[in-house]
Amino acid sequence: MPVPAYDPSAPEDLTILPVGAPATVRAYAGTLLRRHRWTFVTLIAVNTVAVVASMAGPWLLGGVVDDLADGARDIQLGRVLSLFTLALVVQAVFTQQVRMRGAVLGEQVLADLREDFLVRSVALPPGVLERAGTGDLLSRITTDIDRLADAMRKAVPQLAIAAVWTALLLGALAITAPPLALAVLLALPVLVPGCRWYFRRAPGAYRAEAAGYAAVAAALAETVDAGRTVEAHRLGARRVAFSERRIGEWTAWENRTMWLRTVLFPVINLGNMLILGGVLLLGGFFVLPGWIGVGQLTTGALLAQMLLEPVGLILRWYDELQVAQVSLARLVGVQEIEPDRGEDGPTPAGDLVRADEVHFGYHEGVDVLHDLSLEVPPGTRVALVGPSGAGKSTLGRLLAGIYGPRSGEVTLGGAELSRMRAEAIRRHVALVNQEHHVFVGTLRDNLLLARQDAGESELWAALRAVDAEEWVSALDEGLDSRVGSGGLSVTPAQAQQIALARLVLADPHTLVLDEATSLLDPRAARHLERSLGRVLDGRTVVAIAHRLHTAHDADVIAVVEDGRISELGSHDALVASGGPYAALWNSWHGRKDEPEEPAPRRG
Repeated sequence: MPVPAYDPSAPEDLTILPVGAPATVRAYAGTLLRRHRWTFVTLIAVNTVAVVASMAGPWLLGGVVDDLADGARDIQLGRVLSLFTLALVVQAVFTQQVRMRGAVLGEQVLADLREDFLVRSVALPPGVLERAGTGDLLSRITTDIDRLADAMRKAVPQLAIAAVWTALLLGALAITAPPLALAVLLALPVLVPGCRWYFRRAPGAYRAEAAGYAAVAAALAETVDAGRTVEAHRLGARRVAFSERRIGEWTAWENRTMWLRTVLFPVINLGNMLILGGVLLLGGFFVLPGWIGVGQLTTGALLAQMLLEPVGLILRWYDELQVAQVSLARLVGVQEIEPDRGEDGPTPAGDLVRADEVHFGYHEGVDVLHDLSLEVPPGTRVALVGPSGAGKSTLGRLLAGIYGPRSGEVTLGGAELSRMRAEAIRRHVALVNQEHHVFVGTLRDNLLLARQDAGESELWAALRAVDAEEWVSALDEGLDSRVGSGGLSVTPAQAQQIALARLVLADPHTLVLDEATSLLDPRAARHLERSLGRVLDGRTVVAIAHRLHTAHDADVIAVVEDGRISELGSHDALVASGGPYAALWNSWHGRKDEPEEPAPRRG
């Protein structure tokens, strides 16, 4: 497979959520360093002692060689061996401390990364999460965190250790045998151009590789989640081809990053050979005229040999840090998403919900809703009906404050929803759709998510309101039964009832119901809607009606076609007018298979 050329724009083509800019990444790295500065300072101090102890051997051996070269016969080998043993013990003890403290620092930083990302992700605006989907977000919290794990546990501590190690060895080499320090310069013409070539290309390639993997995860997750739809519409071959294309793009970038490393590593090895070879050649040249002693050459050669390891560590872990930097930028990127709610948003002066000349689209230049206006007085039940793809669910999300309009206004009590904090909106307006999540834990915990201070009787009353009391009472542990992974596996219909029970507990004055009973069979759905009707009496309800008996029961019916409201009125008036709603009603009523007639309309 041919390796793609580096294209700076390519990574962003596959990215859904933003990737942090270099300034943002540096600022966050500085924040982490300040949080753990004393642990970092301690690591550097302990490492300094270990490095200084490691240089005792070359210094002692150089002294012995100098003494022998001068013809000395009273060399105190016992003292030399004692000092060397003491240095080894000190080096071993402090090296163990270096590794332990480096691992502790890495785990602390990694824990901060996970916590900061999770907290920020939970606080993202709902509209951003809906647009992004789960693939990109999950790849960041899993794959990117995994890639950062090695960097935080090893790369960051090892780079700090290697930097101190290199500086001390160069200083010792300059003090012990200043001419030999020039040998380091021999490797620069190879190391500097080679590393610059690599590090100019590596970040973009790693960024594209990470984005490509996220695209693969998203494609596979979407296919699995919509497996029945894919099978029903015979889209299997198309989805397989799409997934293979995503995998091909990802593996192509994987091949490119591997190819870049095949250039970097030989450059590093050549640099190491030049440093050691330069010390020996220059040392021999300087020893002959007596400019330096044989002992100095011995010490210098040993120090140069020791220098190869930290230089190799720096280049190796700096390469790993390129991968980590991309993953860190992807994690930090969520911090660049501006909240679409002000910190001190407007306060509603009432419960009137209104959309005024709204235009909205998911993509630039393509609107789903066009110049749409709708007013929902407090306590009114409005049904949104119309063909699939007309914009009913989109309008429902705008009325619930999930999205903000491109132009026009959506207000609650005169307060513009797009300027209110998401938490404030949820106290007034709730959206319930067919996608319901049951968290791992007890049923009680799942219900208390809606209201932490709800009592036992209130929990059972909420379950009773959604016809869930019977099956919950039949459980051995009742409300304390565990659900989710490792516990009771609830059916989709039961998960829907749990979500609706949360809605009853949350007690908002305005509800947007989008297929809220779609996972129940028609008879059970009708019974549940009647039960909820009693609970929700007096509240404002905007129901996206797919079963038209819901529209029959509403006070006002809005027919949405092509992103516009084409009809607005009561059931009787719209049927009598003979327009689009009458056609929908007659078509649906003619093939209706429910045994009971629609209940009389409220009021």
